[in-house]
Amino acid sequence: MPYPASDKTALWERVMSWLVLIVSGVLEAVWATALGKSEGLSRPVPSVIFGVTLVVSMVGLAYAMKDLPVGTAYAVWVGIGASLTVAYGMWSGAETVSLARILLIVGIVACVVGLKVLH
Repeated sequence: MPYPASDKTALWERVMSWLVLIVSGVLEAVWATALGKSEGLSRPVPSVIFGVTLVVSMVGLAYAMKDLPVGTAYAVWVGIGASLTVAYGMWSGAETVSLARILLIVGIVACVVGLKVLH
């Protein structure tokens, strides 16, 4: 065995933390979109989707923060959620599409990838 079992476990936990963080970032976009569609939490279906995905997203973020630095985990979580929320808004026609907006979203994604690479 080239590595002790504990090193393999630590690597697996770190990989799982990143995967859970990515899924939690996607769920952030889901709850943000559902919140917008809930019309002040007055529509039941989007309100329930908001509540469930908010809780699951936060639990995932908390799980990821056990192995990842708080600043990195939070920035990646927000970056994924914000980028996907804006992209969905442009795709659905709720927000205007422009080259500048697309480039700014690409910049957010590049910064998130940079945080992962540097970690």
